[in-house]
Amino acid sequence: MFGSLFEEEGEGYSLAPSGGKVVKGEGEPPSPRGRVNLSGIKNQGGTCYLNSLLQTLLFTPEFREELFSLGPKELGCLEDKDKPEAKVRVIPLELQRLFARLLLVDQQSASTADLTDSFGWNNSEESRQHDVQELNRILFSALEHSLVDTSGSAFIQRLYHGTTVNSILCKECGNISQRQEDFLDLTVCVRGVCGLEGALWDMFVEEEMFEGSNLYRCGQCDQLVTAAKSAKLRKLPPFLTVSLLRFNFDFARCERYKETGRYTFPLTINLRPFCEQTEDEDSEYSYELFSVIIHKGGCYGGHYHVYIKDMDHLGLWEPPEEDTKPKVQKKKEVRAYTEPEKDDPLSVLSSIIAQEESRSVLLDQLGQRLMDKIGSSWSKKYRKLHGPISKFLQNHSDVFVLVNNGTRVALKANPPSPVTQPSSPAHPTPGSSSTPDPVHNNTANPQLELGLEMAPEPQGSHWFDLNDSTVTSIHERDVEKMYQGKESAYMLFYRKTLLRRPSGALRNPGYQVPSHLLEMAEEENRRLQQRREEFDASNNSVELRLHLAPRYRLENGALKPISIEQKEATNLTFDRRRTVGDLRMIIYQKQDLWEGDMALTVARSLPAGLHLYNTLTDDEVSLYSAGILTGTDLFVWNGREVCGATVQTGAEWEPVLLTVVRPSLGEEEEGEGGGVGEEGGSGLTKESRGFAGRVTLGEVREALGEPQESLLCQEKRGGEGGGASGWKVFPPGDMQRTLKELALKDGDALLVLEPQTQDSSVFSMSGDMVTVTTPSDCRWLQVEYQPERRRKRGEEEEERMRAKVPASGNMLLCEVKQRAIAELQLQEHLTGQILKRAHVLGFQSQQGEVSLGHGIVKLSLFLWNLYEPTI
Repeated sequence: MFGSLFEEEGEGYSLAPSGGKVVKGEGEPPSPRGRVNLSGIKNQGGTCYLNSLLQTLLFTPEFREELFSLGPKELGCLEDKDKPEAKVRVIPLELQRLFARLLLVDQQSASTADLTDSFGWNNSEESRQHDVQELNRILFSALEHSLVDTSGSAFIQRLYHGTTVNSILCKECGNISQRQEDFLDLTVCVRGVCGLEGALWDMFVEEEMFEGSNLYRCGQCDQLVTAAKSAKLRKLPPFLTVSLLRFNFDFARCERYKETGRYTFPLTINLRPFCEQTEDEDSEYSYELFSVIIHKGGCYGGHYHVYIKDMDHLGLWEPPEEDTKPKVQKKKEVRAYTEPEKDDPLSVLSSIIAQEESRSVLLDQLGQRLMDKIGSSWSKKYRKLHGPISKFLQNHSDVFVLVNNGTRVALKANPPSPVTQPSSPAHPTPGSSSTPDPVHNNTANPQLELGLEMAPEPQGSHWFDLNDSTVTSIHERDVEKMYQGKESAYMLFYRKTLLRRPSGALRNPGYQVPSHLLEMAEEENRRLQQRREEFDASNNSVELRLHLAPRYRLENGALKPISIEQKEATNLTFDRRRTVGDLRMIIYQKQDLWEGDMALTVARSLPAGLHLYNTLTDDEVSLYSAGILTGTDLFVWNGREVCGATVQTGAEWEPVLLTVVRPSLGEEEEGEGGGVGEEGGSGLTKESRGFAGRVTLGEVREALGEPQESLLCQEKRGGEGGGASGWKVFPPGDMQRTLKELALKDGDALLVLEPQTQDSSVFSMSGDMVTVTTPSDCRWLQVEYQPERRRKRGEEEEERMRAKVPASGNMLLCEVKQRAIAELQLQEHLTGQILKRAHVLGFQSQQGEVSLGHGIVKLSLFLWNLYEPTI
């Protein structure tokens, strides 16, 4: 009937509690305890009820101390459990170890794997074969069986076992027949009852009458008689466990269902009316509630967690999440206040993070939380004015800090989950210090800064919600919310109010813990601390590349090494949690000859050379907060100049590497190195040249040594056919615009046309467009034939013949001539033709062995003439 109650409900529930951490990498150590300084228990899959029961036993001080009182002489040692001759009581030993880890080891959650192995629960089926009430009995039964012939063999009996007596009174002779029964827990009805006290009244006060056709046979009278049946509590245990029958079976529908109606239970209860003996003081019958196991879900599955009253003040109580929300004001005041707040992303994001239970938000969920709060996305509301949300967080590093390897964002004034050392007069918690945050925190509580009213800490013992690995503070009044609904109380644990705790146990998690378990916890804390330090050091180590100013010079708007042989950068491994001042001091120590000021500026290697961006000016900020990552380039200089030249910094001054194209003239075609040269006899030279992004196009022309009459052109994709390339002339107005404004980027080409080259046949202009046609671009030539023989008087001039001949820059002129003759069908008429270029003064005939790309005069798609030799 209850076989699947251990299964997590398929829809809406998961094995990990909501808000759980992202699965850790293989090498990452367990997280330290959270703010409340209490450890949770990992869910192995369907073990959430076991976790709730174990936490209840842990926070039952008398149970815990009885268990710790059993030493190795009685229980043996776990190291000997595989030895045949050794008698090792594995279950209590594993339970001791688990309790010691939960109390003393600085980790967010402990594992129950060793304990469940000792029970023989090696798979999920064995852990689901009984209902939750059975699990309580099986756990105690297994523990009692393990403790046979030890001083602790009866402690379960002393703490939890009670007795009831069932009586039948004969109305004829007055004889009373009684039967005594032991109980580990009281199972009470929920259906048709309004609360626990009403159910106990029905069980132990109301009488059941045997009368009419339902008579009782009295052993004394030896006949059927009228009788009254009743039950009473004869012996009350120090701890009373109450199981609520929330799950029932509908025989009409043949299906299970869960009772979700209102069912109250008091925080304190007096059991005198339900007891057989009532002469003692009221304190003997008085009990207080200290644990509520809660089931969330339906009868076919769900999730368990537990509300627990911390009797020994082991945890650090803090106001629950709802207490940190702003107080509701009057309607008029809210309107006046809400609108400005929505316009201020700093206050909105701060409020969202402050209201989170962990005081932090996953970075990839922050956008959704913002949408939930203001009804609009970051992109629509703030991006235009403030840029991307990640950039906004970095720009406000005085308010926000990224933690957990950059996956969560928290308020710098209140970073999430620091482990606080509990005060402990006798046995302080070993290793309770945690790895320091990347950013030092010396500011006040951010909730006070945001104007949030903090709820006062409740007097007396505090309540906590232990939900597998997660532990949070709650108010006592939150227990009343578990009276009804899909998420409601399933088991109640009461303790006698007479039980008092010694003062030495308060705020002392090591109270009564055996010395060997204290040593075990101390050793585990040392190992955990070492692992965290090693992991943090590895995770926070950044590889920096330092560029020293004496090794560089400013050239064409970018920094370039003075010597090619000299190493450009020096590698340095540094902890990003340390400050900029620490880094500066380390560099000073490594550079003995450095004199004067030292500035550290973030640099980037661009196609044009090294460029500088923001300078790290605050020596108190950590490299983490400054946004320094592995692979960052830092330029070490005096902050003003390099080799006497003033250096401009910032993204607006980023240099652009342009390809400057010029017509080649005479001997300059050979190319002189340094990025200058002609390609394939094209008649053009190309030079890579860098310019600062904020210089104007006119300043570029001046830097190139060009007169004002020179034209500057930008290449346009798609020429005018035949392989020609098209260029657009920059208008005069663009001469005052910067390269950034003109959107010129690395690799863009800039054609420079001086006045004397603008009439070249390589260039043809039409409006503001320039067409450049070179032999290397050539795809065809147009050839014209006209006979050169003399005409007789009166004869008409023979018609000229034209044809297009496919050609390329490396084709020989004799091949072009032969193709032209074939195309014009002049094989029989011409024998010694000459190929000349048309409309070129002083042009001589080309030799047949010369290719188009290497002719004396540059070739183009202009007309070529095929002549007969003159006589």
